[in-house]
Amino acid sequence: MDDLETRELRYFVTVAEELHFGRAAARLGMSQPPLSRAIRQLEQRIGTELFERNPRGVTLTAAGTVLFGDAGPALAAVAAAGRRAQRAGRRTRRLVLAVKAGADHELLQAFLDVQDADPDALPIEVVFGEVHEQAAFLRDGTADIALMHRTYDDLTGFDAEDLRTEQQVAILPRTHPLAARPALSTADLRDLPDLPAARWPRVDGTYPDGPGPEVRSQAQLAQLVALGRTVIVIPRSSRTLQWPEHVAVPVLDAALATTVIAWPAASTSPDVARAVRNAVSAAETFAASRTA
Repeated sequence: MDDLETRELRYFVTVAEELHFGRAAARLGMSQPPLSRAIRQLEQRIGTELFERNPRGVTLTAAGTVLFGDAGPALAAVAAAGRRAQRAGRRTRRLVLAVKAGADHELLQAFLDVQDADPDALPIEVVFGEVHEQAAFLRDGTADIALMHRTYDDLTGFDAEDLRTEQQVAILPRTHPLAARPALSTADLRDLPDLPAARWPRVDGTYPDGPGPEVRSQAQLAQLVALGRTVIVIPRSSRTLQWPEHVAVPVLDAALATTVIAWPAASTSPDVARAVRNAVSAAETFAASRTA
């Protein structure tokens, strides 16, 4: 079988998402007959049907389901390679670092200081995002490296170096009875009727079931805690989620949170490798300064 073309995969993914050739053709800005022919040619090249056709639309076959699962990441990888190559070809080159807003501020500053002081290192451009966005930025080529958390983030497809491991704390409304405790356990926070756990979207954008509020941003979450609507457990260093209306209480049996610097596993960039070494060096120096 010949190698598949990105154009073919893009056509296939659009039809698979719409499950309707007419709607897919409209999204692609083309008429339906050439799209149908292209999918038929793709099926002939692969040697199996990808869709079951019926008058009301189409459904994926078992083979189509497999290809759909692989085609999206493949197209994203091609687009990411193009974005990274485009950045590398610019006259003024930079590395793009993705981080969660407010997380690991001191460690981030220490890394940037080491990187800036290294005459052979590229300047760092910092881009901020919400939950899951750091991984998305790495996968689509928006970022070259990212600060992520092993407890929370999906590191599939990335290489990573641990930078710091820290305790987690519960962020509570200052007026809540548990805020006066010197420490808590996860059992203390389970099933609180007045503070149901907030629900973050999954990677696919859907929310898990539960009584807690649906949240999409850290700022939204911080305000809900201040209003007495929810409680959260986060790494101790997450600054922007700790307002004057909050109290941070250690959760002694919560899993430790590990900050990592991550990059695409396929990367062979010496600039990325140098930045990773600088991040590890900065983390070691930062840890030594905290224990001195």
